[in-house]
Amino acid sequence: MARRYYKIPLFLVCLAPVTLLVTQAAGQDLGANPVEALLHRSGAWTLRFLLLTLAVTPLRLLTGWTEILQVRRMLGLFAFFYASLHFSIYAVLDLGLDLGFVAEDIVERPYITVGFTAWLLLVPLAVTSTRAMMRRLGRRWKQLHRLAYAVAVLGVVHFYWLVKADVREPLIYAGILLVLFGVRLGHRARRAARLRVARGEA
Repeated sequence: MARRYYKIPLFLVCLAPVTLLVTQAAGQDLGANPVEALLHRSGAWTLRFLLLTLAVTPLRLLTGWTEILQVRRMLGLFAFFYASLHFSIYAVLDLGLDLGFVAEDIVERPYITVGFTAWLLLVPLAVTSTRAMMRRLGRRWKQLHRLAYAVAVLGVVHFYWLVKADVREPLIYAGILLVLFGVRLGHRARRAARLRVARGEA
């Protein structure tokens, strides 16, 4: 029962960015180029939710706080939601849902190709996020969901190529991602060392 109490406010907090975007769009408070503003902000929130999702396991490893694992699925699904919103704004508002133009853009512009690939990789992660799919896939579920790191890398590259001049924000995300990678790799190295000691290999 306690889980429900913190999941409801967390759900509302996760909805806050899109609520703000809708409010700003309705009030025409997105600047001279509202579509560009919507694209930038929805993309930034996609990366933030991806990084928050990937931060769950490192935080558990560093602190021993196992309850934090309960929020990972929600954060991951919101990452997919904001990624889908980002793609929808691009396809519908920016390109007028001209599917031929969308396909041409994906093929010919590398940063669009990378971003679209990241979104495609998120689709199976979202589809298999349920407990039933976890049980059905077994070990393969963990292997599949490691794609989240690849998605984050692609997302950072997409953002970096997009901004071109002021790359400070994507570099911050890249730095956070490297730290998360480091924590996971450090944990694996320590676990492998303990196993070698236990087997008398050290």
